Amino acid sequence: MTPAELSRTVLHAVRRAVDDGELSVTVPERAVVTEPGPGGCGDFATTIALQLARPAGQPALRVAEILRTRLAEAEGVRDVVVTGPGFLNISLDEQVDPVAGLVREIREKGARYGYGDALAGQVVALRVPYEVRAEVVADAVVRLVGTQGGRATVEHGEPANLRPVPAPEDPAPLGPDAARWALLHPAPHDRPRITADHLIQRESNPLFRVRYAHARIRALSRNAARLGFSAEPGPIGLVPQLGAGISGTYARSGGRRPGVSAEAAGDPFGTSASAGGHSLLGTLAHADAGPLVGPGSADPDPGRLLGPANANPGPLDPLNTGTTPSAPPTPADAIPLSPHANTPTPLPLLTPLAAHPRILAVAATRRAPDRLARHLVTVADAVLPLLPCVLPVGEEKPSAAHRARLALAEAAGTVLAGGLSLLGIDAPEHL
Repeated sequence: MTPAELSRTVLHAVRRAVDDGELSVTVPERAVVTEPGPGGCGDFATTIALQLARPAGQPALRVAEILRTRLAEAEGVRDVVVTGPGFLNISLDEQVDPVAGLVREIREKGARYGYGDALAGQVVALRVPYEVRAEVVADAVVRLVGTQGGRATVEHGEPANLRPVPAPEDPAPLGPDAARWALLHPAPHDRPRITADHLIQRESNPLFRVRYAHARIRALSRNAARLGFSAEPGPIGLVPQLGAGISGTYARSGGRRPGVSAEAAGDPFGTSASAGGHSLLGTLAHADAGPLVGPGSADPDPGRLLGPANANPGPLDPLNTGTTPSAPPTPADAIPLSPHANTPTPLPLLTPLAAHPRILAVAATRRAPDRLARHLVTVADAVLPLLPCVLPVGEEKPSAAHRARLALAEAAGTVLAGGLSLLGIDAPEHL
C-alpha cells in the first residue's frame, strides 16, 4: 500500500461514515498522510479527524474513533491508534512494503508520475505584463496546468492576473537554467535574487543540490549496470550512517570506501577534494565558484561546510562514521528505517516522493511553480544520504537490498528530472 493508496483508504473510511449517518460532512478531496510526529506510533499518521471535527459538530476524538473502526477493517491495515487530540496513527501489515509499492508506481508512470485531473477540461487564461519574470512564471504554469488535465493560454496586457514581483535586473548572464531557477524558486511576492550564488558549486545553492543529486543517481545506475545488476523494488534493509547530503559524501572523496573508486561510488565527477578539481557545473561554472570543500582541500576552513563533526576525520576513519574500517556496522551505525524489521521505510525520502502528486496539483491550481521548485530541493536533500549505500562495497556482492536501494534512488531521480523539466530546466546526466 503506497501513501497515495492509504490516502484513498482514509477517504473511503470517511465516505462510509457519512453514508452510515455517523458523520455529517463534505468528504474532502484528499487526506494527507505523513510519518507520525512526536508521541505518535505506527507507519503513518493523518489529521483528518481534526480537520473534520468542526464541520461535523463533534469532538475530534469522537470523529477519530468513528474513522478508526473503519480504517482498522481496511485491507493492508494492521492497527489504528488514536493519540493526542485526535491523530490517527496507522500501522500497515508487515507484508505490505510502502517503499516498494511507491517505487513501482513511480517506475510504471515515469515522467508522468504525479499527473492528475484536478483541472481536467478547464482552460486557464493567464494575462501577464511584458516582464521577464512574468513570462517565465507563465511558461512554467502552462506546463503545470497540463499535468492536471487542463490547458492554459497566455496573453499580455492589463489588467494582469499573474504578476510576480519583477526581477531587479536582467537574469540572462546567469545562463538559461540558473536564470529560470532564480525567477521561479522564490514565491511570487518575493523579489528574486539575480546573483552569482545560483552558479556556485556548494551546498548553499539549492539548484546545485537538485542537479547534483540527479546526476549522482544517473551515475549509480550506470555503475550498477557495470557491476551486473539493475534496480528492483523491494525491502532496502538498514542503511549505514555514512553522512548526509553533499558534504557527507564529499568528505569521503579523500577517504573513499575501501575498494570503491570515485566512479563506482556513484560520484559522476570523479571529484577530488583538492584545489583545482573538476568543475561540477560544467558550462554553468562561474568565476567565483570553486570545488566543494572537504578534508585536504585548499579551503582555509575545511569544516566550514562539513560541520564540526566532519571537519577532521581521522586517518583510520575514511568513512567518517566514528568506527575503524575493520569494525562491522553496529546498531548505532545504521539508520533504523521502520518499526517493522521486514519492511524498512526511509520516511525522510518516502514522504516527499509520495507528496509529489499533491505538490503538482497545488502548484498548478495556485499558479505557483515555486511550490514545485522548493519540493525538488526537499527530494534532493532527502535522497542524498541514501546514495553512498546503493552500490556494493569492496568484495561485497550485489544483493536484493542493493537492487531495492537503486530502485528507490532511481524513483527519486525520476521525480527530480520530471520536476526540473516542468520548470524548463535541464536535468543533465553529467554535470
